[in-house]
Amino acid sequence: MKRRRGAAPEPGCLQAWAAENQALAGRWRAARCSGSGGAAAREARQQQGSFGELLLRMRGLPAALPTLPLELTVLYNSLLFTMGASDSAIEGEAEGIRQGLLRVLEACGACGQDLSTEELWQKVLQEVTAEELQAPLHRLGGLQAAWWLAAHRLGSTAGLFHLLSNAGDSGRACCTEGENELLSLLKAWRVPAEEASLPLVQRTEDLKGILCTAAAFLQGLCAGGLQELEAGNFPAAFSLLQEAAGGFCSKRVLAQIYTCLSCCAQRMGKPQTALQHLKRALQVDFQCLPALSHAAAVYHELGETDAELQALALLYEALEKNPPAAASSSPYFLIRTELLVHTPLLATLLRHCHPSEVKYLLAQRCLQDGRVADAVEHYLDFLALLQEGLQQQVPLDGSSALPRIPEVFLEAASALEQAGRHQDAITMCEEVISRTTDLIPRMLRVEERLEQMECPSPGAGLAGGLLSQKKERLCCLAWRAAGYLHQGWAWAMLGESKEAVTQFSRGLGDLLRVQLYGSGVEPKENLLPEVEVLQKIRLLSLIGRGTQFLELGRHKEALLDFQHGLQISPGDPAAASYLVQALWKLDRKQEAAAHWQKFSQSPPGEDGQQEGRQGRPFPLYLASCLKQAVFPHSESLARSIQDYLGTRSRDPLS
Repeated sequence: MKRRRGAAPEPGCLQAWAAENQALAGRWRAARCSGSGGAAAREARQQQGSFGELLLRMRGLPAALPTLPLELTVLYNSLLFTMGASDSAIEGEAEGIRQGLLRVLEACGACGQDLSTEELWQKVLQEVTAEELQAPLHRLGGLQAAWWLAAHRLGSTAGLFHLLSNAGDSGRACCTEGENELLSLLKAWRVPAEEASLPLVQRTEDLKGILCTAAAFLQGLCAGGLQELEAGNFPAAFSLLQEAAGGFCSKRVLAQIYTCLSCCAQRMGKPQTALQHLKRALQVDFQCLPALSHAAAVYHELGETDAELQALALLYEALEKNPPAAASSSPYFLIRTELLVHTPLLATLLRHCHPSEVKYLLAQRCLQDGRVADAVEHYLDFLALLQEGLQQQVPLDGSSALPRIPEVFLEAASALEQAGRHQDAITMCEEVISRTTDLIPRMLRVEERLEQMECPSPGAGLAGGLLSQKKERLCCLAWRAAGYLHQGWAWAMLGESKEAVTQFSRGLGDLLRVQLYGSGVEPKENLLPEVEVLQKIRLLSLIGRGTQFLELGRHKEALLDFQHGLQISPGDPAAASYLVQALWKLDRKQEAAAHWQKFSQSPPGEDGQQEGRQGRPFPLYLASCLKQAVFPHSESLARSIQDYLGTRSRDPLS
């Protein structure tokens, strides 16, 4: 190609630009190696503007061959910061690269304004033979590949590397072969060495590794497997993921592919196959922590609690040694794999848990499995993390395993109660009660049914906000009432019946603030979840207070509470049994026997179980209260009533 001798800048100007590029690159490397993620992020924002200004000054003059190596290097550095500053590289084609290629053609006396980007690359790489431009063009080609991979343009990427490596048909601009061809082309790409006079802010060798990682995912996963997985076509997704696992990729990527395979197998109803792939993932790369997280979930599904807790303990230990927040706080690489492989599903599958989340899961699973001592230890550890302020690092985006913080306090109180640490449970609940006092209105009117509260009319933004506010107040009311409920049972276990009655009464008084309306009758089905929890707390509080009235010899008051409980939840076995006992103690034996016969012949109400009317499990923090509300003397009371009925059958006048 005929070269055009453009007006080259003065040597002093070229030296000044080179010195500025060198100084900026040196500043960035110092900030990146400082160990402060915040300092590096601030420096990255400043560098983006500085390199951009330098590039504009250089482009203020006509393109000239002597300045192009420096200009393309500045362009490379500038685009690295542009991509690194965004959450995703998929923001349209890199126009800066196109302008750089047009400047190369301009310096050589040619033009290519009407060419597509693929055609422009083909023209430049085939016709520009200047040796001093080869290394800068290769680096720019690596950046172009990053943008195309982010846009899932795998064929364009493979075609570009055909040109860069002069492999096969050098005029080929599109690749339709399989995964191995693209990855082989990337592997065969000879990365140009960095020149001391033209420093880079990210080595091209590092960029090559990131391109290989992204290509492995995109070719085998995002281009097929993950879409199939998201669409529910699990067999097709599994096949594509297996194909990806057989391709060329790093150990870290292979471990992540095995993790995705396990998720697919789990959704296909093959938990054992899922475990096999998770074990492979950990064998390939033990630092693939999402594999440990998924393994715990599979063991949970299988009911293998020991294995689940072991997996969670290993995960917590690994996260403590190298928490994800610390690893991601410093943007060491401006271009990272996650910027190129940017799919919500993949981010979800390979999400790293925070140590606090894992510690909570350990506490929750121990409490659910009845390992009370271990549960108490884990809950107290978790609450210590809260006090240290580490909870601020946990993403509360819906993907977190953590419930609302008041619920954690109540669960901890439940564990402490079951461990016999009643005074500690009282203190824990006091924290919840005091913090929710100012969040509950004097009166709260709510619709009791799902279809009334959850279906606001289209465009009713204000109504939606009010609905959310009401639900939040219902939650606060439930937490506060549950706090009093736990305190009541704790005082009862300490033998302080009067104090227990006081706490149960306070909770019941709070619950009177809620006025249900909508149907005009007591709801039977399709209850709003928050209302159903409130009803359960109300029932448990009445049963709790009634039992303490019995302890105090106030049998009539106890009877009223049990009757009220049965009005709330007809057929509840605990309320029914206590009602019979209260009647028996009041020497109303005929009524007691009649009620006992009625309840013993009918199936127990659903509310006596761990789930509500809609099959929704009640909150874990109510578990200990549900156990304490169970009537403890069913067999002895039944024998007494049977003896009484037997005596009456022999002597009807007795």
